[in-house]
This record gives sequence, structure tokens and C-alpha cells, in this order.
Amino acid sequence: MKTVNPDPSPVPLDTAARGRIAALASRQKRANGLLMRAVSFAGGQVEDGMRMLPSGVRDRIDGAARAALLQSYDIASRSRGPGRLSAFTDRIGGDRAHKVLTAISGALGGFGGLPTALAELPVATTMIFRAVQGVAEEHGEDPLSEETRLECLRVFGAGGPDTDEAGVDTTFVGARIGLSGAALNGMIARVAPRFAAVLSQKLASQAIPILGAAAGAGVNYAFTDFYVEMAHVHFGLRAESREYGEEAVLDVFHVALAGGRPPVNRA
Repeated sequence: MKTVNPDPSPVPLDTAARGRIAALASRQKRANGLLMRAVSFAGGQVEDGMRMLPSGVRDRIDGAARAALLQSYDIASRSRGPGRLSAFTDRIGGDRAHKVLTAISGALGGFGGLPTALAELPVATTMIFRAVQGVAEEHGEDPLSEETRLECLRVFGAGGPDTDEAGVDTTFVGARIGLSGAALNGMIARVAPRFAAVLSQKLASQAIPILGAAAGAGVNYAFTDFYVEMAHVHFGLRAESREYGEEAVLDVFHVALAGGRPPVNRA
């Protein structure tokens, strides 16, 4: 049977496209850079801070991650649509503005120690989510569409800064997401555990009142920077895949990540 309106065949990769894809690989490598290492050190050696968190808080972090992601999925969308909220937030533009605002939010959250840090989580997550939406728009996607917002959630599963697994999940770069409540719940279920690890670091750095304000500002700025960089990689790969095909694009990306050598397949 002849296919009606088949998808156009991918364009062969040229030198310019290969350069852009290699640049995305370099961007992912740099994301976990000097700033993030400095924050991890200045945060009181994160593991020491983690021991300061009450066990009840540690047990609730996964739930807090899920709640913050779900709330940001909704609020960040409405902040870009018509209405009073967007009239204010539309004045916020660019990656730097979001980094500054999340830094201020982190300072306020850390000023009162753990109680205010917990209250500040949804605010910081929403600002980061909104910054990720802006990156998606830069790469030709509709930031208000449900599919794009689900892809924004996927960016939060990029692992935490200062982890060996930090990086976008390229398994589903070109896959279309089923638009349903089940798809949203499934995405949050996959992303929340990795995001919870990030929130653990954040809360640990903010646990001491007043001192936590400075740490909270630095951590929020660094985390926003990290997720913005991961968003550029994720949506950049999606844009290249739409033109050149996912397989060809990811082959070049993984070779570049491996330093020019074919990646080792792991079982």
C-alpha cells in the first residue's frame, strides 16, 4: 500500500550540521563545570549538609519533587498565556534574567533555614521550568503546547549537576509523546527521582538559617544554569533531528561526547 503524505526523508548531514551537533556535546560537558563544583564545595560539602536534614524531610523529598514539577508544568504555562500573570512574567526574558530571579528566590528561601527552603521549592522549580520553555521556543517549538511542556519536564531528568550521570536522555529525543494524563504522570514518575537528588543538595545547602541565604542564591543560580544548558542540548538535538534524522544526529553527538571515539556500548 502506498503511504499517503509520507514524512520527508532526512537531509544528509553536512559539515555545518556536524559542527552544531558537536557544539551541543561540548555544551553538555561544560554544564557540570567550575561553577557547579564551586557550589558543591561552598555548600558545606553536600553530604555533610544532607546529614543535617531531618529524616522526615529526606523521606518527603521525592514527593516534593513530584509536586514541584507538576505545579511548574501548570503555572509556567499560564505565565506565558494571556492574563494578569503573563503581563508581569512576559517582561522576564532571557536565560540570565531567570538565573538572577532564581538566585533571589534561593536567597529568600535559605534565609529562614529549612522551613522557608521547603516553601521556596515550587517557586524555584517554576522559574527554571519557564527558562527551559524559553529555550524550547528558541529552537522552534511552541512553549505552550502540551508536547513541548512534557519535553521540558524531560529536561529535569537530566541528572543532577555534580553527578557522573549528568546529561540529557537521548533515548527519546525524537519520539512523539502521547498527550494524556497518563503521559504526564508517567513522565513525572520517571523524572522525579533524579530531580529529587538535586533538591536534596539544594535543601542541604539552605538548611542553616541566614547562612543558607547565600548558599541558596548560589545553588539556585547554578542549578538554573545547568538545566538551561541541558535544555539547549535537548531541544538543539530535537531541532537537528527534525531535519537530518534522529539516528544520524545522535551518532555524531555520542561520538563527540566520547571525545571523537565511538562510544562503548553498555549492557
